[in-house]
Amino acid sequence: MDRLTFSYPVWFVLFCFLLGLGYALLLYYRDTSFKDQAPWTRWLMSGLRFLVASFLAFFLLSPLLRSKQTETRKPIVVLAQDVSESVANALGKNQEAYREKLDQLQRELGKDYDVKSFSFGSSVREGLEAKYEDKISNLANLFSNTYDLYGGDNLGAIVLASDGIYNEGNNPLYLSEKSAVPVFSVALGDTTPKKDLVLKRVFHNKIVYLGDQFSVLADISAINCAGNTTSLSVYKVDGGKSQLLSSQPLGIDRKDFFATKEIILNADKAGVQRYRIVVNKVLGEASNANNSQDIFVDVLDARQKILLLSQSPHPDISAIRQSISANKNYQVEVANIREFKGNVTAYDYVVLHQLPGKGVDVAAILATLDRERIPRLFITGSQSDYAQFNRVQNLVTVQTDGKNTNDVQGRFAGGFALFLLDDNLKTEFTNYPPIQAPFGEFRVGGSAQVMMYQRVRKIDTQYPLFVFGEQNGARTGVLLAEGIWRWRLFNYLNVDNHELFDDWMSKVTQYLGVKEDKRKFRVSVSKNIYRENEQVFFDASCTTKVTNSSTNPTCA
Repeated sequence: MDRLTFSYPVWFVLFCFLLGLGYALLLYYRDTSFKDQAPWTRWLMSGLRFLVASFLAFFLLSPLLRSKQTETRKPIVVLAQDVSESVANALGKNQEAYREKLDQLQRELGKDYDVKSFSFGSSVREGLEAKYEDKISNLANLFSNTYDLYGGDNLGAIVLASDGIYNEGNNPLYLSEKSAVPVFSVALGDTTPKKDLVLKRVFHNKIVYLGDQFSVLADISAINCAGNTTSLSVYKVDGGKSQLLSSQPLGIDRKDFFATKEIILNADKAGVQRYRIVVNKVLGEASNANNSQDIFVDVLDARQKILLLSQSPHPDISAIRQSISANKNYQVEVANIREFKGNVTAYDYVVLHQLPGKGVDVAAILATLDRERIPRLFITGSQSDYAQFNRVQNLVTVQTDGKNTNDVQGRFAGGFALFLLDDNLKTEFTNYPPIQAPFGEFRVGGSAQVMMYQRVRKIDTQYPLFVFGEQNGARTGVLLAEGIWRWRLFNYLNVDNHELFDDWMSKVTQYLGVKEDKRKFRVSVSKNIYRENEQVFFDASCTTKVTNSSTNPTCA
């Protein structure tokens, strides 16, 4: 129905016509401009003036044409069916009979309502599906989608057919209360409270180190299991086989039970280790599907393999070995250069004691160290070949005949900043007994940093004693003296322990032997366990130049 309305009284329309008439008479009644024209010309122009002025005045009254249209629509009813596997367990053998009843309900509702049917589980889909195979039941996702689609429409009700079990998303009660739309539930399954043990959560470190012990915390809850006794067991899963590591009894003393148990495990094997935490089933328990969880722990072998290579036995070798071996993260091997048959690439850090030496060829070993960028520490002495020594490293050059030596003490350099040294260590080392350095001329390379200078007979010199730097991309150290075993013994003589010397040697080893990830291509995943229907994403990174190819990029 259409109706014309005005912002002013209707009788104001009369003034509009009078205004148009007066305007036309004013212009043409006594005007003689058209006396030579036909009479109808003046009447035509005056009529047009009358109409235009009248209509302009009419529109100033703000006329509004109101139109009213009535449409009757049925209220929308959303019929949602949970198609997760738990519903299949609840229905059992009655799935076909239930399906017929659900279809009948849809037909009956369709007589008076506009029925929109959905199936939901891991996602929300239109229509009622006959299979209950989804691994996830997300009730919150259903309510969110329903309100997004029909929240501004004539939504009358939501009919929800579910067992009420959800394992993903927010609590559906919070979302259903946000809307005034009523929710009618079709409860599926047995509502009788049953016995149920649940391993709710397991807390653990994702990364541990080989040889360490680590803690696993397990949250356990039980419903209607009062008076029962079970056990918490831990298995190590390797190659499809399970090995029992530990088991502890667990008594349930109340109807609504909750407890947190700690498990101590040993990291006895490097690599990603899989453990299964199991709460053993009690008599009469409805399901044990939630009684176990698998966890993955990355056990890192942080031990660095260190090779002490020399051309003859020396007490310095023993002092260094004992000092480094005090740290469980270091695995030290001692070898004679003439008997060594191994491969230096198997080591993370190599100490070359008085090598290169007189009459000893170490060119192949040094070439391998350079090629693989393996850190090394040179220690010179009476058996060193200084001509070769100057050629195989560029940190310091020594001009000496190798026959004469100086008894020197160590003086720490003030500007050394490669790693921190304890002030007590700097003070005490100046009092340690002299060691033997070659007598000659020294020149420090431009890229080297001096940690210690030589003090000769209480006179501070600028001769280097301990130098650090990089050579061919590998960290390198040079100790221009032998006899540091005296320092370790003197440390014990003063304080009945070797802590100061060992701390100094540990920091030197940590700096020179730091591990670097040399893999050119790294691939990782965000987690270890995925659901059957879950997508798996890999994160990859390349540390070297990538050859340009849109279809097949490779690390060069």
